[in-house]
Amino acid sequence: MRKVQLKTFNGRRYFSLGIILLVFVLLFMRAVQLQLLDADFYAQKGIKTQVSVVEIPAHRGVIKDRHGEALAISTPVYSISANPRVILQHPESIVAVARILQMNPTRLRSKIESRAEKYFVYLKRHVPPAVAETIADSKLAGISTQEEYRRYYPAGDMLAHVIGLTNIDGEGIDGIEHAYDGWLYGEPGKKRVLRDGRRQIIADIESIEAPKQGNELVLSIDKRIQYLAHRELKRAIQKHAAASGSVVVLSVATGEVLAMTNLPVFNPNDRRNAIHNQMRNRAITDRFEPGSTIKPFLLAASLERDMLSLDNIIETAPGHFQYGQLAVTDARNYGQITMSTLLAKSSNVGAVKIALNMEPANIWSLYQAVGFGQLTGSGMTGEIEGELQSYSEWNKLQRATIAYGYGMSTTVLQLARAYNVLANDGVLLPVTFIANQDMAQATRVISAATTSAIVNMMRAVVSAEGTGSRAEMKSYSSAGKTGTSKKFIRGGYSEDDYVALFAGFAPYNNPQIVVVVMVDTPTSNGYSGGIVAAPVFAKITEGSLRLMNVVPDQINSSEGQIVLAAGAAK
Repeated sequence: MRKVQLKTFNGRRYFSLGIILLVFVLLFMRAVQLQLLDADFYAQKGIKTQVSVVEIPAHRGVIKDRHGEALAISTPVYSISANPRVILQHPESIVAVARILQMNPTRLRSKIESRAEKYFVYLKRHVPPAVAETIADSKLAGISTQEEYRRYYPAGDMLAHVIGLTNIDGEGIDGIEHAYDGWLYGEPGKKRVLRDGRRQIIADIESIEAPKQGNELVLSIDKRIQYLAHRELKRAIQKHAAASGSVVVLSVATGEVLAMTNLPVFNPNDRRNAIHNQMRNRAITDRFEPGSTIKPFLLAASLERDMLSLDNIIETAPGHFQYGQLAVTDARNYGQITMSTLLAKSSNVGAVKIALNMEPANIWSLYQAVGFGQLTGSGMTGEIEGELQSYSEWNKLQRATIAYGYGMSTTVLQLARAYNVLANDGVLLPVTFIANQDMAQATRVISAATTSAIVNMMRAVVSAEGTGSRAEMKSYSSAGKTGTSKKFIRGGYSEDDYVALFAGFAPYNNPQIVVVVMVDTPTSNGYSGGIVAAPVFAKITEGSLRLMNVVPDQINSSEGQIVLAAGAAK
């Protein structure tokens, strides 16, 4: 049998071996390139994927009252974020973090998917440290925690309108927080950190820039007086079923705001259910016609500019007066009265008759000089000017109504500043919320002699015969003026809705504080300033002077001697 000789293809064999050899050579050359020639490049690239720069949060400045009590502080919290590009590849992380944060996992996933091309998305801001620690310990892929600070207000709602608020990023948006945001705000720092494959920070590498902490701010507010004012206003609102109210307490010597409170109010530490009606600082934003609280300034203008005499007799009989279409009335027929009686009884007829015998420019110029129709200089966010039209724009009716506080408007803070002029011997000061500032330039706007005469008349207002008898205190003398103004509604003035006012200062012989009380729309147990606001003035003023260690100047009994001892004690 013949053997068959198989052909061999040596060329094909050599070709295959050559291809294999070439592949090995190429792989070897690539390895050399990666390990030797491009080693530094890829090492740096690897570092960049694991090293990042993060922000170091800065403390916002602490806000304190004049005695060092903290009113606003920053507490550490954490925010939880995700890298959508990573976490979407690990759906178990979404479920786990949703459970810890008590969020709906489906909604959370949708939120992340809507930002799938991003590298960063917040899942929840300002969570407690314990929650952040649980998440960090879980080592969830694509999840990170960032340290931040949240504002906390120890005084709660009592000072909410004054201190104001910050937003979630720590920026002031209202009140003192907004007005002094540049002073309080801290500048964040930067640091370089090392992250693991799950983007979790595993080590700090270096500090790039240290954070600059915010500055401390000491307010003129006295937390003790603030509490007292807030408590007494709240009681009055409840007693008289009123819609709202405000109180301002000023230091006579400096123009510092010792207390400012409003109702209704909100909780700044939990503002989720707060509404605009609660968040408004009514003492600086709400205007009202001042009613009879304007009369001391009318009389000051008559003495100062029209050179009337204290001995002038004003005829008010028969207790009402018709001026064109305006019917001016008094509580009763007071007959012939002096200026002092005019204030004590709050005679509208007497006030209008004086005003009509004066040059309108003289009334306007004194009203304007004590600050009506102008900002107080407080610097507080949201403050309005009130309204005082130029006398050249007054019509016949307004020339009369301006005598008893209609046809103009003011705020509680503005009214307090004007009364501070009377308490401060005729000298006008700007209002401030900052403690121990350099004294701003004082301006004399009423002569000392005229001021003294007006203050003496105001003393009679709080006597047993005056409309403000309920403002009289056991331990301290005072002077002031009641006011009751009808509220303007669509179509005219309401016959049922009033603003009750009392403005005054104490002690009478050496005034230390000015206190203004406004109660809006009292509907129960009286509505006049003498019945509603005057008692609130008495309680706040007496309590404040005791807290300030002012020695009582009015002691009529053994009970008074006990008050003296208590008031003088530290």
